[in-house]
Amino acid sequence: MSQPKSLQKGAVVTIISTARKITLEELQPAINTFKSWGLHVKFGKNLFERHHQFAGTAGQRIDDLQTALNDPETKAIVCARGGYGTVQLIDALDFSRFLRQPKWLVGYSDVTVLHNHINQNLGIETLHGNMPISFPKEGENESTETIRNALFGNDYSLNFLVEEHSILPNKELKAPIVGGNLSIIYSLTGTPSQIDARGKFLFIEDLDEYLYHIDRMMMNLKRAGLFNGCMGILIGGMSDMNDNAIPFGSSAKMTILQTVKEYNIPVIFGVPAGHIERNLALIMNRKVELSIEGNKATLNFNGRA
Repeated sequence: MSQPKSLQKGAVVTIISTARKITLEELQPAINTFKSWGLHVKFGKNLFERHHQFAGTAGQRIDDLQTALNDPETKAIVCARGGYGTVQLIDALDFSRFLRQPKWLVGYSDVTVLHNHINQNLGIETLHGNMPISFPKEGENESTETIRNALFGNDYSLNFLVEEHSILPNKELKAPIVGGNLSIIYSLTGTPSQIDARGKFLFIEDLDEYLYHIDRMMMNLKRAGLFNGCMGILIGGMSDMNDNAIPFGSSAKMTILQTVKEYNIPVIFGVPAGHIERNLALIMNRKVELSIEGNKATLNFNGRA
C-alpha cells in the first residue's frame, strides 16, 4: 500500500473530467472551496471541450488525465463529475510516474474505474468522495469537510445509524476498504481492473438501476469470486431503484443479503456514501476501523495511516 502525501496550504489541485462535459459555472463552487482551503486550482487543458456528452474526445480526456498524473506540481487530481467514459481511458494510461510520486485521485461513481484499477494494480490509496459538480454553492457541508480532512491528513470518522437487516460483527473489525459503484465494479469483472476483496471490506453503492439488474450484478460478482475471503460488505446509497410492470419480487437490500448469506460475513447497510446527499469521503485501500454499538456504527480513518 502506498499513501499519497497529505496536502499543505499552497498545494495544487488539478480538475479534469474523465467522463461527462462540464462548465466553468458548474465548477465555481468547488473552485471557491479549494481556494478557501489555501489550495491553488489548475484545469486540464481540455476540461471544457465537448464531444457529444463527453468532456472532449477520449484522446483529449486521456491527455488531461495523463498530464495530471505526470505533473510534479499537482498533488491531487479531482474528477469534475461522473456519468460515463472513464473506462474508455484506462488502458491508454501510463502510471509509471504516478507510481513513483503518488497523488490523490478524487471522485466516485464512474471514477470507480480508476479506484479499482489503481487500488488493485498499484496499491495506491485513492479518495472516494463528492465531485465538484455537487459541491455546495456556499460554504462547506459534511461531505466536503471529509474530503478536506482526508486530503490534509487529518483523522476523521463516519458516524451513522445501521439500517435494518444488517448483519453485524460481534467485534471491532479493521481492514482496507475497496469497491465503489456496483455497476462499474460489475463492468470490470474479468479485466485487469477487477478488484480483489480478500481480507478487505467491499463497499458498494448504486443509483437508478432496475431491481433485476442488482440481482444480475450481484450474481456476477459472486461467480467472479469477489466475495471469497471478503471481510464484510458495506452498502452505501442504493437510491431510486426501478421495477418492471411485473414486480421482480425482491428489494435491492434483500437481493444483496440473499446473494452473500452463505459467506457468513458482516453486511452493513446505511453507510453514508454514494449517490446520496450525505456522500462522505472514503479513503480507498486504507485500513478502516469499523465499530458497532447498538444501532450506531463508526468508520474511523487514520489520516496518516
